[in-house]
Amino acid sequence: VGTFGVTFNNFSLKNMFNRSSWSPLPSGDGQRIQLRASSNGSYYQNYSFSFTEPWLGGNKPNSLSFSLYHSIQNYSTEEVENRIDITGVNIGLGKRLRWPDDYFSTSQSISFQQYNLKNRQLVPGFSDGISKNISYRTVLTRSSIFDPIFPKAGSQFTFTGHFTPPYSMINNKDYSKMSLVEKYEWLEYFKIKLSGTWYSNPFADLVVKSHSEFGLLSSYNSEVGIPPFERFYLGGDGLTGFVMDGREVIGLRGYANQAVSQHLTGGGSIYAKYYLELRYPLSLNPSSTIYATAFAEAGNAWGTFRDFNPFEVKRSMGVGIRIFMPMFGLLGVDFGHGFDPLPGSLEKSGWQTHFSIGQQF
Repeated sequence: VGTFGVTFNNFSLKNMFNRSSWSPLPSGDGQRIQLRASSNGSYYQNYSFSFTEPWLGGNKPNSLSFSLYHSIQNYSTEEVENRIDITGVNIGLGKRLRWPDDYFSTSQSISFQQYNLKNRQLVPGFSDGISKNISYRTVLTRSSIFDPIFPKAGSQFTFTGHFTPPYSMINNKDYSKMSLVEKYEWLEYFKIKLSGTWYSNPFADLVVKSHSEFGLLSSYNSEVGIPPFERFYLGGDGLTGFVMDGREVIGLRGYANQAVSQHLTGGGSIYAKYYLELRYPLSLNPSSTIYATAFAEAGNAWGTFRDFNPFEVKRSMGVGIRIFMPMFGLLGVDFGHGFDPLPGSLEKSGWQTHFSIGQQF
């Protein structure tokens, strides 16, 4: 098991052919290039390249990004081939807005993914085939949070829309007579997510964080249905690990990874999550920020919109600690207690330990 990555944070693309600027690489324009490779033996491999221009045009903080990646998940044996290969490319443009106020920003991106399944069942009846996904993604954010490590005040609201072309509305094909392989050759869906986060500082260094979010995956045509990719899997630390088949993993502490949605064949198409967290700093040293947390959390995932009930949730409470070091980023561990049984079980989830990297919570 291993990961190798190289990042150049102050690259200069325009000086690529200027030999005198190579010391050891052309620099000075603030562009970012990242190369990354990771492997778990023969079971999992992932390779990615990304480039970011934070000042497109040179006068305003408009960002241009490009990324390319390829992943292999191979669970084959000598008798049976079982694998999924994913190749993707993405190009995006981000921009700060002056209206309605200076706290707004937006980003737009167009992406292409190709999924190649070989005896890898995601939903019943679909285990072999090639699925292609051309999609447009837009994100609108209003954020007044200025301290990314230990914010004491401010809020952030985000709307995310993810859309594919409505193929079934324009190609005049009868999808009711198609096999799943034919239906999923070109993925068709729309995806909406809303989230809101608030920070307040009632006294001293104590911080109260409240958060809620909601996600919906649906189709333009009921005969096509929702795709086997892009679905929601709820529970645990929110890290995908070696599972990268197009799913979106949502953390819910106090329950095992992705366990809350395991009863849903192929994942959920709608979810809701809420939590309240108390934070208290043990050290605010910029070179090593440490703070303790206590949280109450609730959420659930459903297979269809008809089943959706925002008050039918799995609840948990617990404590944790976060440590930020510039060399490693934000690391954390949480001990959460799930109060509710999972579908198909009569016993409550009980105590679970979660490790996190970055701002999952």
